[in-house]
Amino acid sequence: MGLVKINTDFKNIGHQEFLRPNFGYRYFFDIQDAIIFNAPKLIKLKYVLSERKTEKLNKGDLIKPEILVDIGNIDRRNNILIDTQKVYTIGSDKNVIQKGDIIIPKLQPRMGNIFLNLLHQRFIGSTELIEYTISHNHNPIFVYYLITSKVFLNNLIKLESGKTHRRVNPIDLLKIKIPFIDKKTQDKVSLKIKPIEQAIHSLKNQIKNLKEVIDNEFAENFNFDLTNADKAKKEIIHTAEFTDIANDEMKFDISLKYRYIFNKFIKRFEKIEWVALDKIVTVKGGKRLPKGQDVTEIETDYKYIRVDDLDWKGNFDVDNVKYISEENHKIIKNYIANENDILLTIVGATVGKCGLIPNELDGYNITENFARLIIKDKKEYLPEYLLFCLMSKTSIYQIEEYKGRGSQGKLAIFRIKKIRIPVLGMHEQKKLIKAIKNEFDAQKVIIRHIVKERKKIDILIDDTINNAT
Repeated sequence: MGLVKINTDFKNIGHQEFLRPNFGYRYFFDIQDAIIFNAPKLIKLKYVLSERKTEKLNKGDLIKPEILVDIGNIDRRNNILIDTQKVYTIGSDKNVIQKGDIIIPKLQPRMGNIFLNLLHQRFIGSTELIEYTISHNHNPIFVYYLITSKVFLNNLIKLESGKTHRRVNPIDLLKIKIPFIDKKTQDKVSLKIKPIEQAIHSLKNQIKNLKEVIDNEFAENFNFDLTNADKAKKEIIHTAEFTDIANDEMKFDISLKYRYIFNKFIKRFEKIEWVALDKIVTVKGGKRLPKGQDVTEIETDYKYIRVDDLDWKGNFDVDNVKYISEENHKIIKNYIANENDILLTIVGATVGKCGLIPNELDGYNITENFARLIIKDKKEYLPEYLLFCLMSKTSIYQIEEYKGRGSQGKLAIFRIKKIRIPVLGMHEQKKLIKAIKNEFDAQKVIIRHIVKERKKIDILIDDTINNAT
């Protein structure tokens, strides 16, 4: 890769709030002049969006149940909330989301997890989610699809900062220049978008929740009582025997609530055989980069897989994986993952997220926030079977028991080894995997149709900009 050089003036840096010398940032503001679209008239985003200050809820029990929304609950580029849940307690401070028109995350907004809340429904959400009011001179639908167009989102990577978690500062976001389109034209385009949007929503309604598909198959195979398990999860008070408190670790940060739920509703039939995870996998950790070192966008021979590269559906965003230098690779060269290893997140809000390493990521380094599960005998346990076990409530309730009750949940490697897996013969494993994959394949067809419809909206936005005078 050739060296790219640009010239910039220190006065440009002096006019800005942040001292950001990195190439992408300087290029965006000093050379690109914060312009994303080629249009005759431009307007800064700050004249379209106004950030709102939000009420905060402190961690702990809530006065009344609230609907929790996080970045993962906002469907990318499709203005739909997915997999939201009602919560009765929160482990960290949250923002009350209600009065703004549009929600844009600080954390990797280029992924398109942006949501219109024009009905001003009440949610609580991560402090990463920022509410904005949309100017009355702009059509909210048009604004939404403009800033979720691929052209707009792809430029946001230049504004990202941070080491582990890449963020765009709202101050920088609002400096972006977008096309000035008169309100009348915006309204006309929004009317054309409406039937396409309805088609997308109709297709989305046909998609089944991934975890529900997995849980239903497991419940059918093992006769788990998931309905009552979920009801028990919402109960605040549980009774426990003194022998439960005197657990094998003699520690009080183990959740007796989830131990009770697992034993009563999941591990309830003696005819089901269970095996501890450490009997069938070797569990290893990842490695933190040396102090002061970070990943880079510059392509090298060494990729570094982070928690952000894995979604809750078990998919690795191969295109999003960043690189490290050869020097850093030499220091952490023993901390890698190979194809068909399972990576399991072990720290923070993403504890329990897991995925199967694809061929494209074979042999690359992994962050210390992953545990690496290496299957000892693939003739006895298939990688897909173990992955689906870990994604199902079979394991989720155990992970909730073991991850500890500190300010930041953490799943220790010695506790991962204790997770119990239901034993299935090879034929039954293949049968269960096939049933789940058949559902996934049907979902993929629907998703392709959704992507096709969303492209129609991008074309409408592009045509509007190109025809602007």
